[in-house]
Amino acid sequence: MNDSPPPPQPRNPLHGLTLEAILTALVAEHGWRGLAARIPLRCFINEPSIKSSLKFLRATPWARTQVEELYLLTQRK
Repeated sequence: MNDSPPPPQPRNPLHGLTLEAILTALVAEHGWRGLAARIPLRCFINEPSIKSSLKFLRATPWARTQVEELYLLTQRK
């Protein structure tokens, strides 16, 4: 087994951020309704929660990519 830490990623703006931290920041910035308006996913529209959204986003790469892209756009403001 390789116990060495992963190499640093200085050009990756998401490096060191968890999906939970990204989602929490977006909900704080836009609210669930605003988030659903920007990314129309059922997990943001029907009874949204961090836990259920994380479960869906971890299993759905295209949706996770959309959330990460929105986060990056939000942080550039």
